[in-house]
Amino acid sequence: MSTVSIGLLPTGIGEPVQATVGRTARYLRETWLLVVRSLRTVPRVPERLSDVTIQPVVFTLLFLYVFGSAIHVPGLSYQNYLVPGLVGQGVAFGVIGAGVATSTDFTSGVIDRFRSLPITRLSVITAQVVGQMLEQILGMMIYIGVGLAAGWRPQFSTAGLAEFIGLVLLGVFAFNWLGVLLGMMVRSSDAMQGIGFALVFPLSFLAGAFVPISGMKAVPRAIGNWDPLSAFVAAMRHICQGTNAQGSWQLEHPIVAMLGWSVILIGVCVPLALRRFRRVESAI
Repeated sequence: MSTVSIGLLPTGIGEPVQATVGRTARYLRETWLLVVRSLRTVPRVPERLSDVTIQPVVFTLLFLYVFGSAIHVPGLSYQNYLVPGLVGQGVAFGVIGAGVATSTDFTSGVIDRFRSLPITRLSVITAQVVGQMLEQILGMMIYIGVGLAAGWRPQFSTAGLAEFIGLVLLGVFAFNWLGVLLGMMVRSSDAMQGIGFALVFPLSFLAGAFVPISGMKAVPRAIGNWDPLSAFVAAMRHICQGTNAQGSWQLEHPIVAMLGWSVILIGVCVPLALRRFRRVESAI
C-alpha cells in the first residue's frame, strides 16, 4: 500500500501544477495576441498615435519657446526644468489614451466578439494595458528625443538612468489602469476624452511641470504641493537634474511619494477595473 501511495504522490501534485502552468501560458499567449491585434490597427489608422507622436513635439517646442522666454528658474536652464516635467506629465496622460481605447472597445462591439471566442477574459483587459503602455513608451521617447535636440542635458548616472526608466514604466502602468477603469465607466470615447483632459490637464499645470510651484498664488500653491502629479514631476526632475523641491513632504521626498502614489493607484484601480470588467462582460 505504501509503495502505491508513494508512486501516486508525484502525479497528484504534478497535475495541479501542470494545469496552472498551462493556464498561465495560455493567458500570456492570448494577451500577446490581443496586443499584436491592437498594434496592427496602427498602420491603418496612424492618427490614433497622434497623442504620443505629434503632441510631445508640440508641447515641448511650444512651452520651451513661449514660456522659456519669460520664465527664469534659478540654477537651471528652462530646457532642464521643462523636459523632466513634460515626462512626468506624459506619464499621467496615459489615463486619456487607455481610457479612450477601452471605451471604444466596449462601445463598438469588440467585447461582444471576444466573448464568443474561447479566450481568457482577463487577457482582454491586460492586453489593453500592455498595448497602451507600448504607445506611451513611444511618446516618452519622443519627449526625450525632442528635449535633447532642444538643449536638455540630463545629469544622471547609469544607475540613475535605470531608476528613471523603472519609475516611468511604473507610473505609466499605474495611470493606464486608472484609464482602463474610467474607460469602462463612461458611455463613450468622446466623454472619456473630455473627462480625461478636464482631470489631467489642470493637475499637470498645478504640478509644476511648466512653472515652479513656489511662485504660484496661495490656493494653487497649496493644491500643487499635494497634487499627485507633483510627486511624479519632482521625481523626474530630481533624477534627471539632481534638484530638490520644497513646499510639502511629497516634494521633498518625490521618489518615495511617486512610488506610494503608484502603489495606491494600482492597488485601487486593478481590482475595481477587474470587477467592473466582469460586471460589464456578464451583462453583454
